[in-house]
Amino acid sequence: MMRMHKLYHRLTLLSLSSPLSLPSNPSLLPLLPPFTPTLRYRTSANFASMSTSRLSHITPLAAVSTEDSAAGAVNGSVSPSAAVDNFTDYEDDSTLGVGYRVPPPVIRDIVDAPPVPALSFSPHRDKIIFLKRRALPPLTELARPEEKLAGIRIDGHCNSRSRMSFYTGLGIHQILPDGTLGPEVEVHGFPEGAKINFVSWSPDARHLSFSVRVNEEDNNTSKLKVWIADVETGNARPLFQSPDVYLNAVFENYVWVDNSTLLVCTIPSTRAAPPKKPLVPGGPKIQSNEMKSVIQVRTYQDLLKDEYDEDLFDYYATSQLVLASLDGTTKNFGPPAVYTSLDPSPDEKYIMINSLHRPYSFIAPCGIFPKKVELWSADGKFVRELCDLPLAEDIPITSNSVRKGMRSINWRADKPSTLYWVETQDGGDAKVEVSPRDIVYSQPAEPLEGEPPVILHKLDLRYGGISWCDDSLAFVYESWFKTRRIRTWVISPGSEDVAPRILFDRSSEDVYSDPGSPMLRRTQTGTYTIAKIKKGGDEGRYILLKGSGATPEGNIPFLDLFDIHTGNKERIWESDKEKYFETVVALMSDQEEGDLQLDRLKILISKESKTENTQYYFVSWPDAKRVKVTNFPHPYPQLASLQKEMIRYQRKDGVQLTATLYLPPGYNPSTDGPLPCLVWSYPGEFKSKDAASQVRGSPNEFAGIGSTSPLLWLAQRFAILSGPTIPIIGEGKEEANDSYVEQLVASAEAAVEEVIRRGVAHPKKIAVGGHSYGAFMTANLLAHAPHLFCCGIARSGAYNRTLTPFGFQNEDRTLWEATNTYVEMSPFMSANKIKKPILLIHGEEDNNPGTLTMQSDRFFSALKGHGALCRLVILPYESHGYSSRESIMHVLWETVEVAAKKNVILSMKNLILCQDLPCEKSANILGSTRIEASK
Repeated sequence: MMRMHKLYHRLTLLSLSSPLSLPSNPSLLPLLPPFTPTLRYRTSANFASMSTSRLSHITPLAAVSTEDSAAGAVNGSVSPSAAVDNFTDYEDDSTLGVGYRVPPPVIRDIVDAPPVPALSFSPHRDKIIFLKRRALPPLTELARPEEKLAGIRIDGHCNSRSRMSFYTGLGIHQILPDGTLGPEVEVHGFPEGAKINFVSWSPDARHLSFSVRVNEEDNNTSKLKVWIADVETGNARPLFQSPDVYLNAVFENYVWVDNSTLLVCTIPSTRAAPPKKPLVPGGPKIQSNEMKSVIQVRTYQDLLKDEYDEDLFDYYATSQLVLASLDGTTKNFGPPAVYTSLDPSPDEKYIMINSLHRPYSFIAPCGIFPKKVELWSADGKFVRELCDLPLAEDIPITSNSVRKGMRSINWRADKPSTLYWVETQDGGDAKVEVSPRDIVYSQPAEPLEGEPPVILHKLDLRYGGISWCDDSLAFVYESWFKTRRIRTWVISPGSEDVAPRILFDRSSEDVYSDPGSPMLRRTQTGTYTIAKIKKGGDEGRYILLKGSGATPEGNIPFLDLFDIHTGNKERIWESDKEKYFETVVALMSDQEEGDLQLDRLKILISKESKTENTQYYFVSWPDAKRVKVTNFPHPYPQLASLQKEMIRYQRKDGVQLTATLYLPPGYNPSTDGPLPCLVWSYPGEFKSKDAASQVRGSPNEFAGIGSTSPLLWLAQRFAILSGPTIPIIGEGKEEANDSYVEQLVASAEAAVEEVIRRGVAHPKKIAVGGHSYGAFMTANLLAHAPHLFCCGIARSGAYNRTLTPFGFQNEDRTLWEATNTYVEMSPFMSANKIKKPILLIHGEEDNNPGTLTMQSDRFFSALKGHGALCRLVILPYESHGYSSRESIMHVLWETVEVAAKKNVILSMKNLILCQDLPCEKSANILGSTRIEASK
């Protein structure tokens, strides 16, 4: 039976979708080190390129659910007749009203193309797995019931996070001596149609572990089971002999303790049925602040509501840890608890275990719940408690504010079993001026009685991580958001008489001065440390720094040989800057202990161009010989000859801006004339005009087209201005958002003037769009710069900042501290000024802080109340980004319908054409239309 659900259609324009989530444990697929302490500052250019990541095949994508997440967007142009003739509906309109629609084949074929596999190299770098993936999931998967608890969403039937994507198969290839790949060994033995997650190599690379779930007869998906595969033969089998042992994947899933043993989070065998919600509550819901504490939280969703929710959270999140050997023996490990992470020590003697416990919070997600960190021996004996942190509802909203007590507790990568952590000295409040602000400590797993922790380093900014090498070398990172300052310290952890020194001190916004980050190598214990390099008989102490190589001409990634004592650099590799864009992905010559020899260095790089999709190569020294590893087909040959150019232009206040201009294959502005144009962007905050003017990205990057990328509309003969920089600058003590509207409009004016000057965009056919904070931008531009755009596409945005009173995006003042800014920035307050058509799209189950679905609903009501030509499309079951095939195809269809009508005005088949009616009248008719659809 199809589930009946309401699809709210209140006018159309377009939308986009975020990448499909492929959840995995951070320790899995260890091609890259689990932590590379590089601070990245988000800009509109960064987000414009997020629709398809160049390295998305290397490690699984993780869905980011934050207000500043974005994807690509849309708009297309076809004749009205073609816009009707090419449609293929899932069901007849007479039975479904409008229902879900699909765009023309030229777009549909690109979106439905199978994705390339993800890649994972073995710990010994002698084998590679191709993890096979499918295209877009059906809506039925999103429609499965979810438990929304403590800021997370749980599939109660599977006892895992809901909406997990998966792999469909695993193929193992031997890397031959010449660098080429041997024939595929397919992993086999699991049920047909199995959904595979959490793929991990054993430390000795002889086995693979992964989880398997299958579709059941009742249209549900089964609980997850752990499987093991022999790497040489591909034979796979269940880890547990009992068929009734299931994985609990709500938080942690499992880790390899040694070559033949795993520690697994299982559903307790004694667990009964889920708790029943009482028909009559036991009393009112009461919260109080009798201690007059200052507690400010952002607008979180899916929070616990009452005692029943607390019980339900405990029910699904509680695991029984089980030690399971490959020979079939098992042993319970500790008591059942809400375990959130398992971290074996490098020497495999200890396991650090994090767990949550009551009292829980009703105003914030589980990340601030009381947290206990314990140390256990690898055979299941309790050693000691490291800390028990209380509920942390009082973390200030100011940037760089943190939790009190021990945090970032980890194992030193260069030691068998030594812990390190950081503790704040300012009470976690970034507004408190104190020196030092953070102190980094270290201590053995089992210290002698009375032995205090060792102070490794004191920091005046906020701690940002450590890259370890050995007792004589480690890098410590600190930063401060308000000033954008970032510093790298060199310390000698084993030498108290060697004073720490600053290696780099710069602005995180100044991408031109970025020296790069150290290349990390895998050690014999499976950790990652800074790679030390020997250069012939030279006695210098060298490391490798890889960087993006930002320049005024675009990014030119590099690899430098860096003398840690003198600071001298030698560039040993650099991307081809004429035609290609190449990046260093990982070290591949780290199998041996000790320093790496420069003349035997081997790295993995990616290579792409404007029209050639990403492929991977081995590069080996001394002659930098290249061997091609992959040969992925072009994902959309229809657009293989698209035109791409990185353009520069100037805002009226002198700030240099950049954007990427895409034009259809074969287009010539001198003979074909100007095109309809879509401008898709995302604002970013800066502390200086110089930093805002710097070029980010490369003109030679492959034009990645995601499932709702704006580049899809190149097939409909649109010009696309992707990621024009929209810098909002607050120099010195000035707050950027206090002049948000003025700077936003100035940036948009400069972008529009540039595409018109070039003759590629028709001045009356320029649309603007954005996702999340980009949707907020779009609505503001239609309100404050109506002369620039013919319509707007706003997807999953927040439009009334008084509904996010304790900060949003990078604004950490409250509504009461910056009332005028909150009001002036809110397009909801300027709804009466919006006269151009606007499409609002929102997922009905948006779980992103700040962007409640209510934001679009109320904004639409405000627009309709002023007679604006507007349309609201609420997508059933979709979250902040959209993932199901039905939803994505439908928003693409909506876009084609928009583009097919004169002046990009909205219409629908068998509905009154908007351009034939006065704007106010048509808005009232279509704005009140609610169409039922079943799916």
